[in-house]
Amino acid sequence: MSSTPQSHTAADSPAADLSSDAIGARRLSFAPATGANETAADATGHAPYRPGRDRHRRRLRHAGAWGWGMVAWIPALIVLVPMFGIFAALAAGDAQTREVLSHMLETVLPEYALNSLRISLAVTGGVLIMGVMSAWLVVHYAFPGRRVLEWALILPLAMPAYVTAYAYTDFLQFAGPVQSALRRLLAVDRVTWFPEVRSWYGAAWVFAGAFYPYVYLLARTAFADHSQRFFEAARTLGCTPPQAFVRVALPLARPALVAGVALVLMETLADYGAVAYFGVPTFTTGIYRAWLSMGDRVAAAQLCACLLFAVLLLLIAEARSRSRLRYYGAPGRARTTSRRTRLTGFRAMLATVGCAVPLIVGFVLPALIMLRLAVSELDQVPWPRYGEWVYNTVRLAAVAAAVACVFAVVLGYAQRLAPGRVTRIAVRLVGVGYAIPGAVIALGILTPVLHLDTWLGNRFGANGLVLAGTGGVLIYAYLVRFLPAALQSVDAGFARIAPNLDASARSLGVGGWSMLRRVHLPLLRRSVLTAALLVFVDVMKELPATLALRPFNMDTLAVVTSHLAADERLAEAAVPALTLVLVGLLPVLVLARAISRRA
Repeated sequence: MSSTPQSHTAADSPAADLSSDAIGARRLSFAPATGANETAADATGHAPYRPGRDRHRRRLRHAGAWGWGMVAWIPALIVLVPMFGIFAALAAGDAQTREVLSHMLETVLPEYALNSLRISLAVTGGVLIMGVMSAWLVVHYAFPGRRVLEWALILPLAMPAYVTAYAYTDFLQFAGPVQSALRRLLAVDRVTWFPEVRSWYGAAWVFAGAFYPYVYLLARTAFADHSQRFFEAARTLGCTPPQAFVRVALPLARPALVAGVALVLMETLADYGAVAYFGVPTFTTGIYRAWLSMGDRVAAAQLCACLLFAVLLLLIAEARSRSRLRYYGAPGRARTTSRRTRLTGFRAMLATVGCAVPLIVGFVLPALIMLRLAVSELDQVPWPRYGEWVYNTVRLAAVAAAVACVFAVVLGYAQRLAPGRVTRIAVRLVGVGYAIPGAVIALGILTPVLHLDTWLGNRFGANGLVLAGTGGVLIYAYLVRFLPAALQSVDAGFARIAPNLDASARSLGVGGWSMLRRVHLPLLRRSVLTAALLVFVDVMKELPATLALRPFNMDTLAVVTSHLAADERLAEAAVPALTLVLVGLLPVLVLARAISRRA
């Protein structure tokens, strides 16, 4: 039996009709006839080649891409302003500034550097042990409690490090329940061998418990993406399970581990609340000491430049460690999550305890301690002012989240329309903002803002500060710090939108801002809400920038918690601290739900 052949062009095929190339070709040739000089399409259905018109269209497309690339640089320049302010301070200063820096260099700066270095090294070891061990166990083994621990191990992300520091100080200090019980048990007046919680190793303990989820999440993803065939091949070559872990799993997970450790070290160097409460002098506390105690803002800015240089070195080292490496995970059914080894008896109990210890250290124990303090002395909480603190916190966080989402959508849309080198560099510069410590951002913003206030006073006769000390400057600091978090979520939402939709919209005459409003924003609704939630929670917990830039007589939950803890009023600080923890649980629970679905 023979079929009658039917002649048709490629343009008549349904597949070609739905392809992005066909839609894009139609978009480029979409124009109404303007007169009798228009030449008809040839027999193949394609418009005839017109060199002049094609060159004109290419120029228009190039101009549009260049324009959107310039739009992407607006957020990038906004993020770079604090860095310019810090680096400008390196060339500023007078004899008094040089005297302050010389005095600090001879007396305290070596101690700042030493404490920052040994805290960073101790935290690196702690997060690698807790994060890698727990990730390996939940991915490759089945044991009692694994399903709960797999998502619960990320709960410390909801606990600010300074809240953990307050909890452990109350629990482990001389008058705390642990040392009091030991003195009664041993019948002594003082337990001399008990470690001092307010020390650099106490700070390292707090940071390791608070930040190990960064390494756990990335290591878990890396281990889950490895094919079981790698480990089977290693076993057939005579490797024991520990040898296969060391020689196969860890080298394959190296990029993820380096990225996780880099995030942890940036958070550690940026922290102020925990080290200030413990009385451990680091670079961050030294910045505030030079600024507030010695009254030299330029000296503090120059210390900020040193801290910023260390953070940039971390970013460069993390990028170079992965630049020449290529790791490919196993797709689909080759993942190891469906072939877990079931543990029984003592080994199962050991695996459960090994995964539970980081969770208890980083979240369960600090939350229970703060809850005990809150319940025991609820009558000490100034409830009328508590409502004011919540209102200030929510208002600042909501405005910052809205502004960050607007900038993230614009930047993501520019990157989608003009994915060239100009836009790519702008996006990378915006991403650096998340690595800049809050104290550095605060001083970097104040430098140009104070110069602008001086100019406004001279130009318009304004008395006092015009911009400094206002809520707008604080929102700007939040935008610089947390815009990358919003951009990451929005960019993931753009990646899920097929390019065919853009081409279809252009073929119907919709483009530019109209396409963003009518096509992309409805599809980005969930991604934008996620970005707003992430920024909202991060702003609520932010302490250094809020302490430095908040308007006069405006307190937030983070600031009040810090002040009450500094005055040793931990019972009163427990309620605002727990409020921050409860709000911080919202995005963590969303992430935990996604993890439990993929498990």
